[in-house]
This record gives sequence, structure tokens and C-alpha cells, in this order.
Amino acid sequence: MELPPTLAQHIEQSSQQHLLRYWDELDESGRQVLVAELEHIDFALVERLAGATEVAGSVADRVARARAPQNLVTPPTDEESRNEQRRAVQAGQDLLRSGRVGAILVAGGQGTRLGFDRPKGLFPIGPLSNKTLYQLFAEQLVARGRQFGPPIPYFIMTSGATHAETVAFFEEHDFFGLLPENVYFFEQGTLPALELDSGRMLLDQKGRLSLSPDGHGGLVRALARHRLLEEMTLRGIDYLYYHQVDNPSAPHCDPAFLGWHVLRGADISTKVVRKVSPDERMGVVCDVDGAAQIIEYSDLTPEQARTTDASGQPIFWAGNTAMHVFNREFLERLTETNGELPFHIARKAVPYVDDSGQRIVPSQPNARKFEQFIFDALPLARNALVVEVERREEFNPVKNRDGADSPATARQALIDIHRRWLEAAGAVVERDVVVEISPLFALDAEEVAARLPADSRFAEDTHLEPHLGT
Repeated sequence: MELPPTLAQHIEQSSQQHLLRYWDELDESGRQVLVAELEHIDFALVERLAGATEVAGSVADRVARARAPQNLVTPPTDEESRNEQRRAVQAGQDLLRSGRVGAILVAGGQGTRLGFDRPKGLFPIGPLSNKTLYQLFAEQLVARGRQFGPPIPYFIMTSGATHAETVAFFEEHDFFGLLPENVYFFEQGTLPALELDSGRMLLDQKGRLSLSPDGHGGLVRALARHRLLEEMTLRGIDYLYYHQVDNPSAPHCDPAFLGWHVLRGADISTKVVRKVSPDERMGVVCDVDGAAQIIEYSDLTPEQARTTDASGQPIFWAGNTAMHVFNREFLERLTETNGELPFHIARKAVPYVDDSGQRIVPSQPNARKFEQFIFDALPLARNALVVEVERREEFNPVKNRDGADSPATARQALIDIHRRWLEAAGAVVERDVVVEISPLFALDAEEVAARLPADSRFAEDTHLEPHLGT
């Protein structure tokens, strides 16, 4: 196999000829793999990244100027705000009926921190059913589509580590009731690791680049690269409901959230919850110079995290849930150069093949890795809305094997949510009884009340599926 001339030109012009140092040692298949990786490299972008620096003090400056979110919707507390909430719900329902809503799931991660060496979406989380995260999300989307008429297209961003197994899992389970033509799987991009001093791309093997995922902010470029923004336009999809794979209690295509987004004329909306304590490891939404943005918990000192405003109210209270609504047109604007999300730089110890052909495993950082975060879109919006929701109802992520934000706490949260739905419908759930409600049975307390007799009693563990009571 010969190296394509255009690719050879890109490599020479970018002074990355070392990537071909072992070309003659590679067999035909090895050369094909290397060429395929190189052809996916944006050499102009790599050149920009090689010269990129993070501005010293920029985070500290932002923290000093930060204020609590101002363009904010809080949970209703009186009749007036409850009426406003009802108007938002109605607006969101109308939007869903119009077929203008799609859903985005970011599912590029594996369950390594859970001791689960597979895509995290395959992790079983149903308290009684053992349903996986993927199944719970898909069933929510099926049920939401049945509520309002048109099916909701699902755009699932995977990674090289999760793509094949995720696609196979959905196919094996008949897409959990979703129509295959409404499910779009696409891989996020990757970026090369660059040597600290020289900016050269590193080889992980003689015929493989050292690549890593470009972060959930790579969603924007991935949608454009796979021409999915065009597909959305053809399908009349104007709004995208975004969530990540690790939160089983996240309500899919929540009408109230969609409604607030439309009523307030936002480009992007984000859900937040109140942090349990100032030192909780959670990014916070705040305003800096009048623009909403997120500051990562690692960028706040303990003292800064406890900062209050002139009235004594905390500034950094609004924890980011990674649930957003985007206007499709806003995502299209972000694909333009002047709207590109910033790149975050991490200095890492990255194994590499040196000029003598030896694979070196360094003990100190020798390279820079780059990624983008989708929440950096907030300050780029003309209008960014922040919506506060009840934490116990909507934010119970699965991040750690044990302790807080673990499978045990997420399962218990689902049990508690479903118990509250049943009790609100007038049912009696005896103490220590475990209840689980399938999304196909009900998506909220109102649907439970419509499907169950008010005098229902649960004296033993029960999983409510559609065939049990519909």
C-alpha cells in the first residue's frame, strides 16, 4: 500500500514525518490501520493545538467575578408560580406533539469506576427488573412518544470503546421498542496526544497513533461530521434534549423543561440542583459578566466554594446535572470557527514509541491531551436559561462503585421516587416493600394515578409493567 499523496503532503507540511518512521516495518494491514487513523486527523487543528496555552489566572479571575445565576427558573412555591409551571408544561407538550424534538444521549464512557468493563449504558440498574441504563432510557423515549404522538428520534453518541457493543446491544434487544430508523448511532471524535516540548503527535505503537476521545463537547463536531445536523433539519427537528448515560432518574424529554426553554426564548437551557454541601465534587453554574457558564469543582478552593453574595446567599450553589436543551440552530452556529468550544488541556504521562522503536511508559507527564466540554457552550449563547429542579427526583447519578453516587444510592433513589408516585396516587406501600415502575407503565405520578385504583396496596416487592394494571 502506498501513502495517499494528499496525506503525505499534510504530514510534511505539519512537520509530523516521524509518524511514518516505521512505515517499512508494517505489513499491509498495519499500513491500512495507520493510514485510516491519519486520514481522520485534522492537521490544521493539531497545529493550532500545538500552540495552544491556557491563560494563567483566567479561572481565578472568573471565580472572582462570578455571581449566582440570574436567568433562573426555580421550583414553584405559590399559585402564581404553579400556574407558570403549568404553562411551561403545556408549551413543552405542544412541542412534543409537533414532532420538533429529538433526544441526544452521550454514551462514550465505560463502567470502569464501577468495576464494570463494558459500556456504562449496559450497567444493570433497575431495582427489581435489573434493566440496564440503556433500556430505561429507551423505554422512557418510547413512552414519551406514545404520550404525544410522533416518535422521538434518538441520537446516541458513542466512542471507539463503546460503539460496536452498544449497537449490538440495541440490535439484540430490538431497540427496546424504538423504531430502528429513529435511532442514530455515531462515534465521537478523537484527538492525538502531543509531546510537551515539540508538539509532535505521539505513536502508541509503530503503526498506531496515541489517541483519546475529544470530550462530550466533541458532540458538536461529531454531529456535523456525520451530517446529523442536516438530518435533523430534514426531519424538522428544532430542539435537542441532551443527557448523559449515568443518571437513571433523568426524565427524558421533560415537557416542563422544554416548555421553559421555548417560553424564555433560550438558545441553551441547563438543569441544576442545589449542591448538598459547598465542597461537593460537582461543577457549578454561575454568571460571569452577565453570561452563564460552568466552573468545575476542581477550579474552586474550599474557601471560594463557600463564597456568598452581599445578602449572604451562596454564589456557587447551582450544581450542573448535564441535562440540557439546545436549539438545533445554535448547534449549527457552534460548528462555525468563531463559535468553536474551547479546548481544555491536561498534562499526562502517555506511553509512546520513541525514535529507536522502544515503547516507553513514562512516570511523569510528557504529553498534552485535549478535550472539549459541552457546557462551554453556555457563554456562547445569546440567551442561556438555568432551571432548578428537585435533586431527589431528577439527579441520582451512577459514578462510583460504593458510597455516594453509586449503584446502591441510585437504585434506592428510584425506589423512593416510585414509592412517592404511588402514595401520591392514593396507594399504600407497606414498609420495606421495594417498588419499581417501568417507564412503559408510567412516567410520572399523574400517569400512575390514571392507571391504578386509588385504594391499591403493595404488601410485597412489585415491578409494575404495562401488563400489570393497564
